Amino acid sequence: MTIYLLCFALFLVGLYGVLTKRDIVKIILSIGIMGYATNLFLVFVGYKSGAIYPILSEGKCIQPMVDPLPQALVLTSIVIELGTTALLVSLAIKLFQKYSTFDITKIRRLSG
Repeated sequence: MTIYLLCFALFLVGLYGVLTKRDIVKIILSIGIMGYATNLFLVFVGYKSGAIYPILSEGKCIQPMVDPLPQALVLTSIVIELGTTALLVSLAIKLFQKYSTFDITKIRRLSG
């Protein structure tokens, strides 16, 4: 239970960064922290203490197994987060080239 609360606390740290920071780079990093917290939570949901890998073969007795579905979801999530982060970084670079700042409040004032 404590591990799930720590994952939630890590997610809240990322959410705090998204809601309070003005720098685009810090917002991108905060979104990344939120994604890592979600992935960590999914991995912990699929984990069972003392479980084996989920491959059955002849002659082996059936034991508790680790759920492979959260692991597959985390792999998919990592790929999606990579694409999202690349898109956000390219957007930040274009904004910096146009306005010469990463500060959102200055960009809002300059856009008119």
